Amino acid sequence: MVQPQPALDRQKYRITSARKLGLDNLRTFVVLGFISLLLFGLITPRLFFLQLVNGARNRELAEENRIRIIPEAPERGKIFDRKGRILAESEFNYSLFVWPEATKLRKWPKTLEILTRVLDTSAPDLLEKVRTGDPNSRYLSRVAQNLTFAQVVALAERRNELVGIHIGKEPVRSYPHGELAAHVLGYTGEISEAQIQAWNESPASQAEDKGKYRLGDIVGQLGVEYTHEPQLHGLWGGQQVEVNGSGQVVRILGEKPAQPGQNLTLTLDLDVQMAAEKALGNKLGAIVALDPRNGAVLAMASRPAFNPNWFSKSMTEAEWQSLQGKTYPFVNRATQGFPPASTFKVITAIAGLESGTFKPDSILMTYPAVHGVGDWNRAGFGAIGFVTALQWSSNTFFGQVAVKSKPETVIDWARKLGVGEPTGIDLPEEASGFIPTPDWKKEQIGVDWFPADSVMIAIGQGAVQMTPLQAAVVFSVPANGGYRVRPHLVASAPDVKPVPLNLKDSTLKVLRTGLRAVVTSGTGTALNVPSIPPSAGKSGTGEDPPRQSHTWFGSYAPFDKPEIAVVAFGENTGGGGGSVAGPMALQVMEAYFKNNPRKPTVQAKQPN
Repeated sequence: MVQPQPALDRQKYRITSARKLGLDNLRTFVVLGFISLLLFGLITPRLFFLQLVNGARNRELAEENRIRIIPEAPERGKIFDRKGRILAESEFNYSLFVWPEATKLRKWPKTLEILTRVLDTSAPDLLEKVRTGDPNSRYLSRVAQNLTFAQVVALAERRNELVGIHIGKEPVRSYPHGELAAHVLGYTGEISEAQIQAWNESPASQAEDKGKYRLGDIVGQLGVEYTHEPQLHGLWGGQQVEVNGSGQVVRILGEKPAQPGQNLTLTLDLDVQMAAEKALGNKLGAIVALDPRNGAVLAMASRPAFNPNWFSKSMTEAEWQSLQGKTYPFVNRATQGFPPASTFKVITAIAGLESGTFKPDSILMTYPAVHGVGDWNRAGFGAIGFVTALQWSSNTFFGQVAVKSKPETVIDWARKLGVGEPTGIDLPEEASGFIPTPDWKKEQIGVDWFPADSVMIAIGQGAVQMTPLQAAVVFSVPANGGYRVRPHLVASAPDVKPVPLNLKDSTLKVLRTGLRAVVTSGTGTALNVPSIPPSAGKSGTGEDPPRQSHTWFGSYAPFDKPEIAVVAFGENTGGGGGSVAGPMALQVMEAYFKNNPRKPTVQAKQPN
């Protein structure tokens, strides 16, 4: 039987238990307090860093959750011809933009479903257009251009179901004449990441507005749109807006208008350009028309061509396939090298007459062939001089001139007239042409130079390459009295004075007389018509086996006071230069003189 404890023992037990409990609570309080102090000690520096040291940045990040930038693309400068007629301008069309950050929102899948249906595209394709490199970007990403009215209405009707989108107007490049002068004007397209860095680091960009190029920007990709991009581009503007959780604009906080690009006036004459395009028709080739007095390009046509408007919008499959069916439609044949054939004989004549080996009245016997190279009539022309040799384009005459003058003389004069280096025209990817030398042949082929090589150079065959633009510069020399001009396309280009070649007066006289005889009674009688003033020229037919021959015709008019030099080139057209390329040059001259009539000569009054 358990005996009950005395009351005193029970009281003592309660006191002891209370003391023990109190000590336990004290220990717990101390431990909790120590942990709290430790945590507070760790948190306090972090709070100090977040609010005081990095407070400005954190406030900025918070603002970025609701503050966005709606950029306003600048309108590109217009491009005019020399008479103020529009060649390129901008239209304003609707485009669809997406906030990249909105793609992470819960409602985005529904938005994506609607957009793919309205835009008739796939989800992967649409998402690909959203800037994946910076999903937190405060800038809009363009996902569709040139929205139809029906698409704009469809998106507006479902506005409450869409998150993170913006429909806005932006300038879209337009070329009212389609393919006309496509290789000169070029086209525009969306900028690549490599181009962003290149343009932003260019001296022109840094001088105007460093960092103005960004993803989604539209820039020139070819032609003067490319070479004069900084001038045409303009400066960005935009709106700073506040958006709600769905990415919809709540209010506009600030606005900076975009600055349009500068206009560009070209030296092209629209009437002459249209005539050049029509003269080429469906033939592969190029036509160049220059003012021989200063190098201003009046026309530059190349076939096949492309429609630059296709690149200002989403190209259709049919449009893309039509380009695939053409032979290098983006190559500007006016600035690419081809064997110049007998048009090169102008250079050979200059070299022979300036060498001192030949005189203006020198006579040479011509033959069916010299050094294995035949005359085109397979019989020769008997004993003739420079004028008749130009008139009838004798291969054996000029072959002998090159051999007796030594190859270095012809090569040197070819370089003086610009063969072997770009003309410096303000277009991208201009070829330099080519003139072979004995050293080049030895290095490349491993054999010595033979007289036949000199003959091939003399008649513009073999490895000789010259661009139609370079040929136009060559024909400007006898036209302007012995000066090498630098071609240019922009009317405001710096005044580059023609380079004097210091030709003898006798050399110029022989050239002019011979080139005039080509038109009056030689291989270029297609230009001997009353629809243009008296002209001068030279035909050329270049072999290109196993393909058909190239055809050339270089010319200038009026003969007494030239205003225009025209070179027509047909790539593998077959036929002769006088019969194929000559009529093309004639059409260009007819258009020029029809729209730029000569002022009548005022005769002095006879004394009474």
